[in-house]
Amino acid sequence: MTSSGIVRAYHPEEGWGVLDGPDVPGGCWVHFSAIAIDGYRELTAGQRVSFRAEPASQDGFAHRAVRVWTDDVEPPDLGQDDVRSVAYRSSLTLIFDEPPSEGRR
Repeated sequence: MTSSGIVRAYHPEEGWGVLDGPDVPGGCWVHFSAIAIDGYRELTAGQRVSFRAEPASQDGFAHRAVRVWTDDVEPPDLGQDDVRSVAYRSSLTLIFDEPPSEGRR
């Protein structure tokens, strides 16, 4: 189901919030991973949004958002490899010592 509504509350430190709209009585739970924007994914209380939701039992809410966007037109789905978030980046470099030569330990 696609709906429009407003953000009732959003907890950026925990990465979740609640959306209100006519198709989701009692509110709709939303996780930051469902927010379809580039960069840091965060919503603001009172912000107008569009969203797709599914029936679910999530933290006391009967609906869970599967996609949320802030523009009038839903952005295209990106494959997992196409998602670019600046919220987290990691790298690891391993360097091994040369094995000891015979007679040297």
